[in-house]
Amino acid sequence: MKEKRLDEIGGRFPGLRVALVGDFCLDRYLEIDPALAETSIETSLEVFNVARVRSQPGGCGTILNNLSALGVGTVFPVGFAGEDGEGYELMRSLGQVGCVDLGHFFQTPDRRTFSYTKPLVIESGRLPRELNRLDFKNWSPTPGAVQQRMIESLNTLAKRVDAMVLLEQVDEADTGVLAGGVLDALAQIRHENPDLLMLADSRRGPGHFPAVGLKMNREEFAVLTGQEAEIPVPELCSAVGRLATERGQAVFVSLSEDGIAGANPGEQPEHVPCLPVRGEIDVVGAGDAVMANLATAIAAGAETGEAMRLAMAAASVVVHQLGTTGTASLQDIRSLVCTH
Repeated sequence: MKEKRLDEIGGRFPGLRVALVGDFCLDRYLEIDPALAETSIETSLEVFNVARVRSQPGGCGTILNNLSALGVGTVFPVGFAGEDGEGYELMRSLGQVGCVDLGHFFQTPDRRTFSYTKPLVIESGRLPRELNRLDFKNWSPTPGAVQQRMIESLNTLAKRVDAMVLLEQVDEADTGVLAGGVLDALAQIRHENPDLLMLADSRRGPGHFPAVGLKMNREEFAVLTGQEAEIPVPELCSAVGRLATERGQAVFVSLSEDGIAGANPGEQPEHVPCLPVRGEIDVVGAGDAVMANLATAIAAGAETGEAMRLAMAAASVVVHQLGTTGTASLQDIRSLVCTH
């Protein structure tokens, strides 16, 4: 990509308004100093002493961090947190992101804040070592009143934003933001706003989403289409093109070390390889960086292949950020995608 073209696309980012709809969580990191280890008098078990605690928005919050790093003008988080300590911390963290408008994100006593607590052993000269993670989730269906509040926000935002990015982070259906009533509302929004960019991803697979653009991994694509997961890339690209045409929406399939495949309805599918890695990597957050860059670039007028190249560059930046869920700025991406 020529630098002039990247500047043209990236120059539109500050004017974009994006609704980010889905499961926001709190990522909390407990940094353990093994030199301070003790033995419990009561249980005789080893005690880990936490030397530092840091936290940041996760789930949808990771996409938010990437949108902010790209310089997107305004992001409207749509979702909820609980009325608990984690919720307070998540609200505070979201409010510190400069591009965020929190008018459609709320706390409710009817849900707990979705959070991941990650103990990390920090030793000088070594990479952080993660111990067993502690998760806090909701296991009951999202109440109708909570869904209705989010539906009202979506209907308000549909006419105001350039894109809606949807992310389902929960494992149990109907326990998060993208529960049944919200999905029905999104289907109606799609019907009433056919030109609005809507791009969705779900860790449960994308088969239950309405007619919106989809981003998924190779295994999820195999389940959705009945294809074998490990078919050759050219064959997979053809299948991606067929699915995009059948759905009438863009489809993107991340292929790990094989890069990404994508297509718009009726157009030739494209494949963009991933960039070479250097040394140790951490793939956590790479998919969210891909999602943020695809949505932002397309909303700014990028072609499908251009958006995928930016997404692969962002993923390359993020996987080299160890011990945290990283982000990639436009400046980080520039040297990886630009030709002179």
